[in-house]
Amino acid sequence: MVAARPSRPSLLVEPGTPAEARRRFLVGLAMAASGAMLVSGKAIIVKLAYRYNIDAVTFLALRMAMALPFFVLVAWYVGARRPAQWQPGDRWRVVAIGLCGYYLASFLDFLGLQYVTVGLERVILYLSPTIVVFLSAVLLRRRIEPRDWIAMALAYTGVVFVFWHDVSLTGSNVALGSLLVFGSASSYAVYLVASGELVKRLGALRLTSYASMVAAVACIVQSLVLDAGALWSQPAPVYGMSLINAVLCTVAPVFLIMTAVERIGSAAASQTGMIGPAATIAMGAIFLDEPVSAEQLFGTAIVIAGMLVLGSRKFN
Repeated sequence: MVAARPSRPSLLVEPGTPAEARRRFLVGLAMAASGAMLVSGKAIIVKLAYRYNIDAVTFLALRMAMALPFFVLVAWYVGARRPAQWQPGDRWRVVAIGLCGYYLASFLDFLGLQYVTVGLERVILYLSPTIVVFLSAVLLRRRIEPRDWIAMALAYTGVVFVFWHDVSLTGSNVALGSLLVFGSASSYAVYLVASGELVKRLGALRLTSYASMVAAVACIVQSLVLDAGALWSQPAPVYGMSLINAVLCTVAPVFLIMTAVERIGSAAASQTGMIGPAATIAMGAIFLDEPVSAEQLFGTAIVIAGMLVLGSRKFN
């Protein structure tokens, strides 16, 4: 009789076990962190492109033109799997959300990056949840809790520190750039508040794809109207950076963060996104030679603390 060989332990994690759940959570955490860092890299790419004297309108149009096929493909894929249940007026709402939440927010952000460091841009964009709180209080009659006031006070105090860091560097047009980026954060906050019911009916991935398609068309048309020739006359590095910005900093984060939310939930995914400001400051120092100061780091830490407090708020 031949002795039976001892069975080798399986390298696969059994589904439904604590080990599998832990692995799933860690993978989701890594996806959320990667998505946050790629989104932060957008500002780095924009700043590098500006060194080639390209204007914000043209570079934004190139980015969205290269991202458009991906969003069309995603919209087709989602629609093939589950047809949308459109209600009267939904298509016009998607157009409005795309113009406000994606086109206007991106346009103002790209304009603002001409005047501020990537570190200040990122912490101002992280004020979007505070604007959502104000809009919810005004439009939806939701009460602002005392803890929310404390969180928002922390966040805006931190932004002041980072703002003065920028002023000490250049002192020129920092206020203008900050207002433009704050306008971007406000536009995105309006999108978040206005899209609540549409997200429930259409799904986040479908709504994101359609709204991004609307924004892409608006960006391309704007560029064609203002200076059509600029789209075809840029140096090769600008087109390469536009492709990187479109694929790695626009399309990829959407899928990474959406998948992460499915795996670990929106709360954990959003908390992981707090690495964005720190990652932006680090990348700004490495790739753009932007100086880092103690007041900038202190202000960023205060903003993150405020967002952590606000992130525990329950929106019903």
